[in-house]
Amino acid sequence: MPLRELLASAYADARRPLIDLAQASLEQRPGNPRRGAARLTEGDVFAARDWSRGTVSVAAVDAQRNMASFTPSGAWIPTSPVIDGVGFSLGTRVQTFFLDAAHPNALVPNKRPRTTLTPTLVTRAGAPAMVLGTQGGDQQDQWTLQVFLNQAVFGMEVQDAIEAPRFSSVHFPSSFYPHHATPGGLRVEGRLPEAVCTELARRGHVVTVDDDWGAG
Repeated sequence: MPLRELLASAYADARRPLIDLAQASLEQRPGNPRRGAARLTEGDVFAARDWSRGTVSVAAVDAQRNMASFTPSGAWIPTSPVIDGVGFSLGTRVQTFFLDAAHPNALVPNKRPRTTLTPTLVTRAGAPAMVLGTQGGDQQDQWTLQVFLNQAVFGMEVQDAIEAPRFSSVHFPSSFYPHHATPGGLRVEGRLPEAVCTELARRGHVVTVDDDWGAG
């Protein structure tokens, strides 16, 4: 994973003009951080399974400010075999690979798969500041970021940051087989004001209203 290039300001500058605040795009528009290019010149778009619950997350800080975040998940545990005499099941995270040899997440030996598991620790000036985590497949990065921004940027108290209504995009190909996508798909909690949902739809998002408290 080319993290230096992916996080470079120049790559962000190249990608930023793709964002239109007035109109949602229904295109798949991956970039190429290795070249600093805003758009791939070629590639495939894959399609995918709906999200469902399964993962759990535990986050804790002790009195000495030691932080820990765990997000254990075995993917489709109910259909995985349990090892006799041991009591745990085989994980199936390898399904997050693609079998297309030309895909960046192609299955090859000794390679880590793209994974949705993102237990998070935050420091400020080198000191422990925040610990985060959630279940939710491809929504994990999105929900964790929203709670982080609620505190770090919008100044919310911890409880308010956690309880604020959340949203998530399902526009991009799913991490999980068969990797389908919903162009323009935007899932929102039912607690989001109706006027906001209406405006999002007006801008071209394909809005689906979920349960009030279902987002991580």
